[in-house]
Amino acid sequence: MNSEIRLLKPQALWNKFADLNAVPRPSKKEERVIAFIKDFGKSLGLETVEDEVGNVIIKKPATVGMENRTTIVMQSHLDMVHQKNNDTVFDFDSQGIEMYVQGDWVKAEGTTLGADNGLGVATIMAILESTDIPHPAIEALFTIDEETGMTGAMGLKEGLLSGGILLNLDTEEDDEIGVGCAGGIDITAKRTYEEDATPEFKIGYKIVVKGLQGGHSGMQIHEGLGNANKIMNRLLFDGFEKFGLRISEIDGGSLRNAIPRESYAVVVIDAIHEEVFNKEMEALAKTIKTELKTMEPDLKIEVSKVNTPKKIMELGVQEGLTRAIYAAQNGVYRMSADIPDLVETSNNIAKVVVKDGHIHIGCLTRSSVESSKMDLANTLRATFELTGCEVDFSGDYPGWTPNMDSPILKVMTQLYEDLNGEKPKVAACHAGLECGILGKNYPNMDMISFGPNIKGAHSPDERAQISSVQKYWKFVLAILKNIPEK
Repeated sequence: MNSEIRLLKPQALWNKFADLNAVPRPSKKEERVIAFIKDFGKSLGLETVEDEVGNVIIKKPATVGMENRTTIVMQSHLDMVHQKNNDTVFDFDSQGIEMYVQGDWVKAEGTTLGADNGLGVATIMAILESTDIPHPAIEALFTIDEETGMTGAMGLKEGLLSGGILLNLDTEEDDEIGVGCAGGIDITAKRTYEEDATPEFKIGYKIVVKGLQGGHSGMQIHEGLGNANKIMNRLLFDGFEKFGLRISEIDGGSLRNAIPRESYAVVVIDAIHEEVFNKEMEALAKTIKTELKTMEPDLKIEVSKVNTPKKIMELGVQEGLTRAIYAAQNGVYRMSADIPDLVETSNNIAKVVVKDGHIHIGCLTRSSVESSKMDLANTLRATFELTGCEVDFSGDYPGWTPNMDSPILKVMTQLYEDLNGEKPKVAACHAGLECGILGKNYPNMDMISFGPNIKGAHSPDERAQISSVQKYWKFVLAILKNIPEK
């Protein structure tokens, strides 16, 4: 399957993408892809270094006649989000991504594709390997762990780079030039609880929520996609209110930056309520599916009998938990008052795990306004603390403030219009890009972000548009040729 990818144009880029996708590279397990990129740089005879946190920098001199142009930093992250369909058998720690072509799109077999940010990495690799593409001096920066903490960007020390312009290749709309992004913070709520022995005359049920699209918890947070943790909590809350449902365990969601697609819970009810409970769950499931039918046509809610579990949650803790998750903000909190159609602040209730006397709730709050980010973070903290949880803030990273007077923005805006006959969208995004973090140690670097069309990032529906990659590649070559003088 991957062989047909290598025949796509531009072949230099797609071949590097196929090479890269053969290397397992989940976040926080980037040892193999770091070695792969270092070997690649050294094979070209280029200066290649790995910094103390694992970022790789490869430097390539300017081509003849371009020596007087400003040195550029071309930057992408090496890691990828590892998500798969529930029925897909795949080991991200040992397997390469299996890709195929469907019409104008490249997709993966039941997993994330890794186009985020693999197409950016492949672009830089193709430029580094080229012998006939005019370009100024290049410092290729490959960062690690962007998807689960941005620790690569955070750990990059000042003085390692000398470039005056940074091209971040991590935007997912080919008609957009990015000039700003949201910052983020992880909110983790935990507590322990006593487990009660399941009383007599109880019967066990398993409730499953699946078939949701999932997606990027920043770029897609405003789309009205279903959140499996919120849907599950609604079912559990209703079951308790009407039938005294008791929870044995819950497992919902996975990565903090992915809208949760699946959740399951094991519960018990009084045997006497069996018939009416099934009817109520069926009716509520139908109501929820009707509410979400436009955005989530494949949503499935299944309720089936299982062996009665021996332990259930302490009643008071269960009541507090379900009320807290009901009350906790999920989705858009505030739209920007300054930039049309931009989500300013949001939260994703990414993970809910209840098992063996332990509760773990994980959220990712994003905002382009620092004060608003902390306002929502404290709102969530207060909500979960009221249930007796201990709440930690971690992984705090800054946003990237737009600079509408950026010199490289003016160059790229004109080039885009010349190539495509229309003006690009100049926009900030609600995703977390590394530019804001990199700018802390390189405050004078002129930064911009762009890329090809990638849909469904952070989900198994991720796909990259072939015609858009061709458009993007022409734009990259034009930018390199027109970098201004020092």
